[in-house]
Amino acid sequence: MTTGTINKQSLLNTILTIAISLVWLINGLFCKLLNLVPRHQQIVARILGEEYAGLFTKLIGVAELCMCIWIVSRFKSRFCAITQIVVIATMNIIEFILAPDLLLFGRMNLPFAVLLIVVIFINEFVLVPNNKKVQ
Repeated sequence: MTTGTINKQSLLNTILTIAISLVWLINGLFCKLLNLVPRHQQIVARILGEEYAGLFTKLIGVAELCMCIWIVSRFKSRFCAITQIVVIATMNIIEFILAPDLLLFGRMNLPFAVLLIVVIFINEFVLVPNNKKVQ
């Protein structure tokens, strides 16, 4: 691989890492903690029950903010990527089954989730050269 190719991959990896972390930041802070998108709390209520939906939504928001920080820190980045993939897949399958009417694109949210999973995988397991892995 040439130096130019490595530099382009490194730049793309940095851009994608920032973009992925922003997804978690926006969903955690704006959609859940600040409740600017009430649909998120409605989804939590549908899945976990109305009584504690507000609390669980905020806890999920905090967890998403922690994920954002973890991504940017690059600490154990491969484990972080695997964790994101598992969380996104699990969350979207549950929502697909239990709350499709509350999703932004209904059941069509699933292809977007798969796309995000693919981007996370490529960003961590394809774009980062083996000798540059941050573990």
